[in-house]
Amino acid sequence: MERDQALVGTVAVLALSGYEADAKRTQRAVAYFETRGHEVLSLPEEHARVERFSASDGARLAALEAVLANERVSIVLGLRGGYGLTRLLERIDYEAIARGITERGVRWIGQSDWTALQLALLATTGARTYAGPLAAADFGLADVDRFTEDAFWHVVGGGRLDLRWPSSGPPISVEGVLWGGNLAMLVSLIGTRFMPKVDRGLLFLEDINEHPYRIERMLLQLQMAGLLEGQEALVLGDFSGYKLTEYDQGYDFAAMLGYLRERFAIPIVTGLPFGHNTRKATLPLGARLKLTVTRGEARLHDPS
Repeated sequence: MERDQALVGTVAVLALSGYEADAKRTQRAVAYFETRGHEVLSLPEEHARVERFSASDGARLAALEAVLANERVSIVLGLRGGYGLTRLLERIDYEAIARGITERGVRWIGQSDWTALQLALLATTGARTYAGPLAAADFGLADVDRFTEDAFWHVVGGGRLDLRWPSSGPPISVEGVLWGGNLAMLVSLIGTRFMPKVDRGLLFLEDINEHPYRIERMLLQLQMAGLLEGQEALVLGDFSGYKLTEYDQGYDFAAMLGYLRERFAIPIVTGLPFGHNTRKATLPLGARLKLTVTRGEARLHDPS
């Protein structure tokens, strides 16, 4: 396993959204990092739960501020997704997060609801984060996925991304800034100051438990809002968890994708190993990358 020894320090497991219902997952995640030489700071405290949230809005903001004030922290990892960050977006000190990234090389990693924080940070400061595993959902498993684990330590440790996967996308060779994340969270930022303005970018998206018609509707909303026309490619990750019924009459993800490929001028590349699944890449959000698709294989990598 590749890792950067300079990163051995404090890992902040930060619950800014929902709480983890399975306490054993949190315990396993903490043990995972402790056995690798890290001190682990887990905030807010487990007993702070309020309704479906890990803590009150004020307590979650205080936990974030405590992490920002702790200069030993080298990695900030989301505990889990859910919902809750949208409540906090107007009250977060993005400049303070960006300073830690720029001056101390702090790595911020997460997905799902964390997309709101990551895109807001990119929009307000241009600071880069990583779309990647969550503490409970991934490192809290009894058997951590080896691909996910190796990809995490390689990229977070400073290694260059070079990711390949089978894809149904058209033959292309493009470069652009990688941005995106959870589709529903990205759509929720349309019309706000927290939506990044990325020209000629590589937009990647994933979601879970969303019926193909809902995915189509959100993607059409992005198109009608003018957010797709300036992109080099649309890269789709995992969209599992939905259920079809007889009413759909064959309208599934493949049918939806075929319709959008006919309607959109932007190339659509599928199969990105990222989403609400156990096998996921760690992606440098905000970095300039190259995307190629040839003979059924996609490659996303650092061109420098």
